[in-house]
Amino acid sequence: MQAFFEQTYWNNTVLQYVICSGALLVSIIILTILKRVVLRRLHKRAEKTKTKADDMVIRAVRKNLVPLLFVLAFFLCTKILELGDTIERIIGVVTLGFIMVFGAMFLSSIIFFLLNRQWERKGKKVDKMAVKWIAALIKIIIWVAAMLIFLDNIDVEITTLVAGLGISGIAIAFAAQAVLEDVFSFVTIFFDKPFELGDLIIVDDLSGTVEHIGIKTTRLRSLGREREQFIFSNKDLTSSRVKNLKRRENRRVVFTLGVTYDTTVENLRAIPGMIELIVKEVDNAAFDRTHFASYGDFSLNFEIAYFVLNQDFEVYMDTRQEINLRIKEAFDARKIAFAFPTQTLILQNAQNREG
Repeated sequence: MQAFFEQTYWNNTVLQYVICSGALLVSIIILTILKRVVLRRLHKRAEKTKTKADDMVIRAVRKNLVPLLFVLAFFLCTKILELGDTIERIIGVVTLGFIMVFGAMFLSSIIFFLLNRQWERKGKKVDKMAVKWIAALIKIIIWVAAMLIFLDNIDVEITTLVAGLGISGIAIAFAAQAVLEDVFSFVTIFFDKPFELGDLIIVDDLSGTVEHIGIKTTRLRSLGREREQFIFSNKDLTSSRVKNLKRRENRRVVFTLGVTYDTTVENLRAIPGMIELIVKEVDNAAFDRTHFASYGDFSLNFEIAYFVLNQDFEVYMDTRQEINLRIKEAFDARKIAFAFPTQTLILQNAQNREG
């Protein structure tokens, strides 16, 4: 029996082949138990928890790490045998390739999950297309890094390759400078968050609600009756002064109201108190001031200021409308007339002029 195990085939004894096969079989059994028993129990336990992190990690381990462990088990078992430099190098290169592929997939899934979870935890609205592009950029970086590490470990001279890629990259950057500027601006918008989906913003003299944040452009929907769509390049937005109206804690309303010159002094003195009472009675409004501010060409002008204590634009407009209607009702009740442009003509007959 001993003589049988000592027989040599292709530079290895039968005993070495038996040990290699046994080690490989034991490794497969252990990993199969790990996958079907241990991971399954962990998955059932993770389903009972509120967090999604453990579910995601278990899925990533089952999908990427377990196959990689099978490959590593095979690689380690082959070390028992003398296979020659060429075959050992081929097995080593293939194993390294599997490590890079499954490792990059595992790392990509973990980073994407953490990124998405960070935005969900902050309660931010995220454009699905924006998340898709960010995930694509992260994957490209990870896969390029994995490829360079793989080439470096198989003794490929990557210095010349990187230099060549650098020159090509410079040429591409000059050719697509405008596009790249928009892409980098998109990354800035995504991470810095000057505005988000649904925010009401003002850019120069244009205003609208953000309805899409893309890799190259951002689209706004105007609040006017026509509901136009404004399309801005991301570079224009990051280089402009953007006013985000939705992030204001409250909105200040200042306007001038004119009454006719025949309004009595009694009513003029009563107007500030009337408006203060009206504003205080309306929900989501806080009174600031009312003053008889100036004498106009055809009106006595009052300047009125108050705050709308809500960020929602619809609530803001509803509050203004309610206050305006109540002011009209109160003025009509006291017979106070609103002023409008008037002109008085003085006519004299010819006899009076001659006299």
